[in-house]
Amino acid sequence: MTTPASAPAEQVLSALREHAVALATATAHPPSRVRITSGDASIEIDWDEPAGGAAAPAGPPAPAVIDDGGVDDGGVEKIAASTVGVFYHAPEPGAPPFAAVGDDVSAGQQVGIIEAMKLMIPVTADRAGKVLEVLVADATAVEYGQPLLALLPAEIA
Repeated sequence: MTTPASAPAEQVLSALREHAVALATATAHPPSRVRITSGDASIEIDWDEPAGGAAAPAGPPAPAVIDDGGVDDGGVEKIAASTVGVFYHAPEPGAPPFAAVGDDVSAGQQVGIIEAMKLMIPVTADRAGKVLEVLVADATAVEYGQPLLALLPAEIA
């Protein structure tokens, strides 16, 4: 139960959590350490320098799509997790999935949700195509970069 004295602290902690997730998902390289405190409100996020030099400036996160580099898979691409969290196929339990095998999706269409630190982060397709396979079961913990769906791009389909 929230007491009147603890309400401001919970609001500060909630705001800090939201900012931490936004910062952590705004870069291509995941953070190596996250520290959030509530007393005197602070937030620290550390990134190890990626191999090959300094990190590029952070911009808005792009939809994560990976390809299996050199594997002849007929042009199939994988929509990958842009953050660590729990992957959900549908907006709520019992609802139809955002995208199922055989569905045509358009660029920017939501195909799932990743819950990270109580935030729901949409997973979107970066190109039009047909969903060939859902690679992760509903309500499964996923890692950054983990393939979630296999997509046959529209230009091939």
